[in-house]
Amino acid sequence: MAVRRFVRGRIEWPRLEAVCREFAARYGESAVRVTFLDGDNWLSTPCVIDERWFVKIITPQNALVHALFTAGRNLGVFSSGREGFFERFEGPLAMAEHELDATRRIRAVGVNAPEPIEAFAHEELGVVVLEYLPDFRTLAALSPAEIRTFAPALFASLARMHDAGFGHGDLRAENVLVADDELYFIDATSVRADAIADARSYDLACALAALEPAIGARAAVDAANEQYAIEELLAAREFVGFVGMRPDHDFDAAVLRGEIEKRAA
Repeated sequence: MAVRRFVRGRIEWPRLEAVCREFAARYGESAVRVTFLDGDNWLSTPCVIDERWFVKIITPQNALVHALFTAGRNLGVFSSGREGFFERFEGPLAMAEHELDATRRIRAVGVNAPEPIEAFAHEELGVVVLEYLPDFRTLAALSPAEIRTFAPALFASLARMHDAGFGHGDLRAENVLVADDELYFIDATSVRADAIADARSYDLACALAALEPAIGARAAVDAANEQYAIEELLAAREFVGFVGMRPDHDFDAAVLRGEIEKRAA
């Protein structure tokens, strides 16, 4: 229980009020209406302001937890026989600035993401402000039939990011949103530029893992194969075991690996 409290990183109410007052001043508002969102809050405290802005407040504790997660992920990558490619941040503001920049990069190549507004520091906290999408569902909340419909668009968007020379780094069903029948990508993490090929293979493995429980390994690989060559699927196969060890992915790694191998044969 103590570990869970540490990981969640709750912010005291006076500090949250101070951030909201700073936000109101920056946007010329005399007052703002804030709704805090439920969640584990491992890496930020998320909230919605005036039903217009999605805001994440990041503490030094959140930055420390991110660094610990990053170290664990890199150890997992080592288990796949590759050098770790996840990068840590220097502090809360760096985390906020990265999310803003990553969102801009995603949108710049024609992939949907919430509009990035700004990132700023308030005392020791980092704050990132994005467009709020009021009516959305995560990919995880869709029915299998809906997921099957969106699978080609998922891999087309991912391939567009990869063709532009960068990776997402934290692709899972909760980080893909559906709004107005369009996919939106959020929460990209930082990966080393000199290891981008491995990061892209990892992204592809994560996407396959996100789809396999809902539509099956064959349909997931079919959709991926429309955008990615067999050689790229085989490279992704090397990360399937690592993805399977992550607690935020629940899929049949052996079946998925076997389907990729059958496709290659």
